[in-house]
Amino acid sequence: MTVVTTAAATGGTGRRASPPVRARSRRRVAWWAGGFLFPAVLLFAGLVVLPIVLAVLLSFTSWSGSGPIIPVGAANWVRFAGDSDAHAALVRTAVLVVACWAIQTPVAVAIGIYAAGQQRHRAVLSTVWFLPALVSSAALGVLWSQLLSPVNGGVRYAAEHFGFFFLDRDWLGDPNLAMGTVIVLVCWQFIPFHALLFQAGVRQIPRSLYEAAAIDGFSGWQRTRYITLPMLRHTIVTSSTLNIVGSLTVFDLIFTLTGGGPGQSTRVLALAQYLEGFRGLDFGYASVLAVVLGGAAVVISLVLVRVTGFGAMRSEAEGV
Repeated sequence: MTVVTTAAATGGTGRRASPPVRARSRRRVAWWAGGFLFPAVLLFAGLVVLPIVLAVLLSFTSWSGSGPIIPVGAANWVRFAGDSDAHAALVRTAVLVVACWAIQTPVAVAIGIYAAGQQRHRAVLSTVWFLPALVSSAALGVLWSQLLSPVNGGVRYAAEHFGFFFLDRDWLGDPNLAMGTVIVLVCWQFIPFHALLFQAGVRQIPRSLYEAAAIDGFSGWQRTRYITLPMLRHTIVTSSTLNIVGSLTVFDLIFTLTGGGPGQSTRVLALAQYLEGFRGLDFGYASVLAVVLGGAAVVISLVLVRVTGFGAMRSEAEGV
């Protein structure tokens, strides 16, 4: 009887040797990928993770910015629990976030859909609309504080000389108007950015969907309702997340516009954090406000992603 031996049986080179080769190749690629990612991970840890850890640790201390750092336990957190001014600033921050989201999102969606049209003038208009987003918030705050001056501001001049008497108000000096003015100016600055996101999202929608809807007799509003808006749902989630986090951290515009006044009517949590740290020289308590603000941003973002199902979205490259 003849015995036939194979390369696999005699330990020679055969096809069964290829899996270990592929495994070594995958490990080599993983090492290369890890080497390229390491600088980015290190940078992220140094610029994001480390400051967060230091802020949390500093919230349990008393420090004036110089001299020794004195541990105080949970004293700063107990102070925050009973600080009515901080609670009021937190409420104003929530009002700012909700109002900015409720105003910016529908307006930005409408502008984005309109600007995504094929007409040439729409491209020009989208460029003009984007200009406020290119100017720093601090510069805009200084500009609008002059325009809204009740003494010699441009808005007062327009009210007197062009008959716009409803504009003759002390927009920044009246506690009942100041917060609303801040909300309007924040929306005015950042609506163009979000409109640009929606404009790009609309242009990614296949034209065949609109052509099929036109054949079926859909009106323009029906196409927007049943095609455009559903296809923009993930863009809306992204825009809303950026909108909410950005509104939570608005500081420079309010600082240069009102400084938190009149009284404390526009003092939001981000501004209170700065005032406690750099004017009150109480960096321990300022760190408490920073941790609360950062925690709120993370929680709201996670809830938004969870509720909308955005985290389950897969890319088209994965077959979805």
